[in-house]
Amino acid sequence: MADPSKKKCRQYSTEYLSYGFIPAPQNETKPMCLICMDVLSNYSMKPSKLKIPLEKKHIGKKDKTVEYFKKLGDDFQKRKTVCQLFDNKAGKPHNIGETVILPGVSAIISSVMKQNAIEITNSIPVSNSSVSRRIDEMVEDVKKQFIAHLEVKQFALQLDESTLRDNEAILLAYVRFNNEGPKEEMLFARSLTTDTKGETIFKEVATYFQENNIPLKNIIACATDGSPSMTGRYKGFIAYLKKSIPEVYCIHCVINRQHLVAKELCARLHDALSVVIKVVNHIKSNSLRDRLFREFCKQNGEEFERLVLHTEVRWLSKGNCLKRFIAFWDSIVSFLVDTQLGAKLLENKCDVFYLSDIFEKLNSLNKQLRGNDSDLISKPNIKKLVENHQPQGSH
Repeated sequence: MADPSKKKCRQYSTEYLSYGFIPAPQNETKPMCLICMDVLSNYSMKPSKLKIPLEKKHIGKKDKTVEYFKKLGDDFQKRKTVCQLFDNKAGKPHNIGETVILPGVSAIISSVMKQNAIEITNSIPVSNSSVSRRIDEMVEDVKKQFIAHLEVKQFALQLDESTLRDNEAILLAYVRFNNEGPKEEMLFARSLTTDTKGETIFKEVATYFQENNIPLKNIIACATDGSPSMTGRYKGFIAYLKKSIPEVYCIHCVINRQHLVAKELCARLHDALSVVIKVVNHIKSNSLRDRLFREFCKQNGEEFERLVLHTEVRWLSKGNCLKRFIAFWDSIVSFLVDTQLGAKLLENKCDVFYLSDIFEKLNSLNKQLRGNDSDLISKPNIKKLVENHQPQGSH
C-alpha cells in the first residue's frame, strides 16, 4: 500500500522554461504556463507532460525560442512587482477609501508637508458612494461610446439562449464590427421571463435596439445555434429577423455544429460510451462506494480522486468525463475486478480509448474557435481543422 505522505514531489528545472513554464507564485512546486497562466499539478512537471500544452493548446507558440519565453517571464515578474507595490494591506476592497487611502495621505501631509491633514483629507471625496458613483459613470460612458459605434456602423450579431441551473432562461448577444480593426464585444445579457420561442427572442432583441436607437438594418449577419426557436422556418428568430431585414446573412454557429456532430455516434461507440456512463454512475451514485474509490485512488497515488459526470448541455462535458476516466483507467479496472461491469469495460477498452482521443480533438478544436479575434480567415490552421472534422452533406 502506497503512503500518500511520501508522494514524490518534483522540483522545477530551468530547462522547463523552453516549454513556457515557470514556478507558480503561489506554490513553487507546481508549474505555471506563461501563455495562459494555468497552474498544473506537480505530477505534470515532466518534460513529456509539459510538451502537451504547446503541442495541443498553444500550437502557434510551439516553435518559439527560449528567449521568447524568457521575455514573457520577465514581463510577468514586472507585473507581479507592480501588484505587490499596490497590495492592499488592510485586506479590504480599494473602494473603502476612508480606511485605506486617507490614513496614508494624512500621514504624508503631516510628516512631509507639515500641514493640517484633517482639513485637507476631509475635502477629498473618497467615500464608498463617491467611488461607486464614479465607477458607474465610467461604465455608462464606455457604454455610450460603444452604442454610438453601433448606431452608424454595420455589424454581425451572435445570439445564444441557454438555461441556468435554477431554470432561468438567459439570452446572450455579441457583436463584431470594424473599428480600426475587428472588434468583438458583448452587447447584452437578458433574462427571458416566460418562454424561449423565436418571437420572444426577436422581441427582446428589437426592444434593446429600439431603447438604444440602434437601427436593425445595421445587422448584416447573424450567427445562432440550430435549435428550432432560432432557425425555425416560420416561427424561428431568423424568420422574424428576415422579415425586418430581408438581406441579412444567417449562419449556423460552427462550434454548435461540431457539438451536434459529436452526439451522433455509431452503435458500437455508443455502447462503449454507455458502459463508461454506467461505471461512473455505479461509483458516484453510492456514497460508500464513492468514498472507497477515493481512498483507493489515494493508495494508488492518482493525481485526482473523483470521477467527472457529463451532461448533454455542456459542450466540453463528454471530453472532460472521458479524459478523467482514462486517467483513472488502471484504478477503475482494479476497483471493479471480478464484476460484470468491469468485464464489460475491458471488452470495450479500445473503443473507450478511441472515444477519449476523438473528444479531446473536438474539445481542442472548439476551444481554438472561441475567444477574441478568432476567425477562420486569419487562422488557416483552424479552418483546416474545421474542414477535416466537418461531416459530409452538412451546410
